[in-house]
Amino acid sequence: MPMPGSSSVRLAHLLVPTLCCAILLCADASVHDYAGERFAGLGNAFVLNGGSEGVYASPAADSFIRFQKVAFKRTPESAAAAEKDGNRTVTITAVVFEAADRGAVGGSDVVAAGARALCCTPDMAKRGACTEGSLVYRAPNSAVAAGWPKVLAASFLPGALEAVFPDETVAVARTGMYSLRFVHCDASLDVAAEGKTIWKNSRGYGYLPGRMAPLLAFYGVMSLAFVALAAFWFLRYARFWREVVPLQNFVTVVIALGMVEVTTWYLDLAEFSESGVRPAGTTFWAATSGAVRRTVSRVLVLLVAKGYGVVRPTLGGGASAGARVAGLGAAFFAASEALEVSEHVGAVSDHDHAPTRRLFLVLTVAALDAVFICWIFSALSRTISKLKARRMAAKVETYRRLATSLTIAVAVSLGWIAFEVHFKSTDGYQSERWRVAWVIPAVWQLISFALLCAVCLVWAPSHDSARLACSDEGGDGGDGDDGDDVEDGARPLMLRTGPLSYVENWACYVTQDAKIILRTDSGVYAKAGEEDKRV
Repeated sequence: MPMPGSSSVRLAHLLVPTLCCAILLCADASVHDYAGERFAGLGNAFVLNGGSEGVYASPAADSFIRFQKVAFKRTPESAAAAEKDGNRTVTITAVVFEAADRGAVGGSDVVAAGARALCCTPDMAKRGACTEGSLVYRAPNSAVAAGWPKVLAASFLPGALEAVFPDETVAVARTGMYSLRFVHCDASLDVAAEGKTIWKNSRGYGYLPGRMAPLLAFYGVMSLAFVALAAFWFLRYARFWREVVPLQNFVTVVIALGMVEVTTWYLDLAEFSESGVRPAGTTFWAATSGAVRRTVSRVLVLLVAKGYGVVRPTLGGGASAGARVAGLGAAFFAASEALEVSEHVGAVSDHDHAPTRRLFLVLTVAALDAVFICWIFSALSRTISKLKARRMAAKVETYRRLATSLTIAVAVSLGWIAFEVHFKSTDGYQSERWRVAWVIPAVWQLISFALLCAVCLVWAPSHDSARLACSDEGGDGGDGDDGDDVEDGARPLMLRTGPLSYVENWACYVTQDAKIILRTDSGVYAKAGEEDKRV
């Protein structure tokens, strides 16, 4: 029969070459495709967001934003409206600016809904500040921002249905968060965009957006960390495979899911960095594996907290208890999957352009997480009380360690949530702070990994893993005390004829209530009775 560790060895042999190949893909822009996007009203202008990314510059000046076949097509009705208005020329303006200089785009006048005027108003034109109906911008006061913002224009000639931007490259010589906006000031213009812009960081960062770039190295390190954790776990698993209990098999599944998640994220970012196009398939599987791993981890901790497999062989409460656990797990997976897919699949900008949808999904996941946490700690409290009543000291200590690890993880998570809310509510991706924004998702991964390591240390396979197994002979392990409490992991004593020379270490003693306890390397055995007090 093959050893349980053999499959893990084969898995490691497959993962290591995969990681090595992925590292080779990390060569030196993300591609922003426009396929029929339309403008939205903003103040007195109509704006189309062309992308927002953190860009790392270098002395070699190899960072850029390149326009490639960017064009706008208007409807025949829009062309006819312009013709009735004297065949006037309609212009669409592209403006590229750094976040710190965003005040240089737009005028000082305030229009509808308190927004600043992006298009020149009649009052501003009378003051000679601009030409009515054109985009308002000015040079920043900073000397280092000379020549910015960069402005390009494309015009619809009389009767023409298409306006084309020149294929121009905007060199970026200063590290910062850059945004591209397409703006027009004609309310009768119905227009759609096509083409693409290519954003490239300096050599060494590739085509990844600036906020995502450090995550490539982070997930590479996390992949190696999971390989190390898996090696530790599977070595213990292979050594004590005869003593493995079902709960340790579940931990093995969580480790495998975590390894798949971080490796898939690494491959996703590596391909994005190489090609500039984010692979939707890889991103989807990375998001899905993360949602599955988080769901399985929470369900596993809840089962352990309820004493499943340790205090009692079933969940108790009949089929309804299992249905409640499965229902909560399914709801959490659905919400987590929706959040991960909407946030990552196809995302190439450093800014979130659907904050309302994301907020709804975040609150849903947070509420389900809160239900899990309350249920876990409530179940832990009842299980520890039951173990104390049955004088199962070893299991009580194991559960106390688990409760301590969970308490620390929850406390750190709450603190990190408070920091994340503060970070994002105070304009976290503007100015220089976008450079450290990658730390937000990274710390969540570290908290999860640290808790998994703690569980692996507490529940690692060993020669006395049987102490974790359910020793309750009274059915589902209800709240009642069956009066047959014996040493943790004890099994009915099966006396063998002949010496115990085949046992490396053994000890035998009699408890006060006349129970015979035999400890060996293979487990703990017990026999009740008055006549047999010696083995």
